[in-house]
Amino acid sequence: MRSVLITGTSRGIGYETALAFARAGYRVHATMRNPAASPALFEMAARAELPINVTAMDVDDDESVQTGIAAIQAAHGPVDVLVNNAGIEASGAIEELSVDHFRAVMETNYFGVVRCVKAVVKQMRERRAGTIINISSVAGTLCQPPMTPYSASKWALEALIEGLACEMKAFGVRVALVEPGIIDTSMARRITNQENSAYPHAARIAALFTAALTKTPTSPGIVAEKILEIASGDTWQFRHPVGPSALPTIAWRRRMTDEEWIDLHSSDDETFKRLTSRSPRTS
Repeated sequence: MRSVLITGTSRGIGYETALAFARAGYRVHATMRNPAASPALFEMAARAELPINVTAMDVDDDESVQTGIAAIQAAHGPVDVLVNNAGIEASGAIEELSVDHFRAVMETNYFGVVRCVKAVVKQMRERRAGTIINISSVAGTLCQPPMTPYSASKWALEALIEGLACEMKAFGVRVALVEPGIIDTSMARRITNQENSAYPHAARIAALFTAALTKTPTSPGIVAEKILEIASGDTWQFRHPVGPSALPTIAWRRRMTDEEWIDLHSSDDETFKRLTSRSPRTS
């Protein structure tokens, strides 16, 4: 039985991914920071008799990742597939956010991935087998304020994983990025409730996410299906946009020069609304 280790499985994309892999016959090591506070996956696995082992692991902590993954490999053998899903959102104007906000999102979204990759990559290289799938975002391809801290973490992640893919292909280890558009998760719902700001972008992004989640709510299950498809297949495709808004949003940004993009987001509300009224949204 092939095994998969998935981070951030308490809800949303991670939760659905754990269920998808288990139903497909994988042994699933589902990790989360505090399983006692999020028992839904454990309870679902028990009811459906699915091969899911829920364990505590904090991707922000070196020792937690090292000891957690070492224990999984000692008890169950090498990890065949690693899915780096754990992530947090952070939004706000640069002026108004503390440096700690920037550190926190980088700690989870970037350094958390570094920790997990380092814990499995040696055995994958030596075995000349394995797959590492990393959940980025359309926000990893552009920056739309006030999602600047989040985008910065995803840009950093994409650079890291591109480098990893260059290192590992010669050893037969597949590395991929999944870039969801707007997905109906608790994270996306929180973005619809932006606090007041001296900058107009918070209200704009809240309105844009609210519209997208109302008109075309997209289940995290669609992302889980893509992750399972990558792991179970033999593709070497690197980037995988997912969801109805993903490819159109990436194309929308690429059609604009940097200066046009900056002018759009620095425009007044009326102009911004007019210019974006028929454009896809990003996450």
